Amino acid sequence: MRRWLPHPLMASFLLLSWLLLQHSLAPGTIVVGLLLALGLTRVLDRLQPPGVRVRHPVILLGLLARVFGDIVRSNIAVAKIIVSRRRDFVSGFVSIPLDITNPYALAMLACIITATPGTIWVSHDSGRRLLIIHVLDLVDERSWINSIKQRYERPLLEIFQ
Repeated sequence: MRRWLPHPLMASFLLLSWLLLQHSLAPGTIVVGLLLALGLTRVLDRLQPPGVRVRHPVILLGLLARVFGDIVRSNIAVAKIIVSRRRDFVSGFVSIPLDITNPYALAMLACIITATPGTIWVSHDSGRRLLIIHVLDLVDERSWINSIKQRYERPLLEIFQ
């Protein structure tokens, strides 16, 4: 059974999603949904991502609390720029040298940076281990580098390395 349906919950979710998106319970729609669910779960089974090991869940909880606070603070800062129609801000790109190599830690860092209003992950050069972000209100490039490395990268290194 596992050979034909390696991820039954995922297949069920995909089928249900397909039927909801199609707004139909016609036999053809159900057959196409079943084929998609079976095919996509078999592809997912072949991908086999590497396992993740969180070494310090307490640090992870602290990081999540910090990120939540930073998102709230950044929302307020961006709202002030928009509402006040301030035009004296300078946006720009910041290059940050990274020590992180773990793919899960990099993915989490990308989510953190992109979820924070006023910043966005632009590119990552894994060979040079260099991250480029765009900042809406760039006052001091060095403070952004220190902030990313201390507030996010250091805890992620402890959590995933």
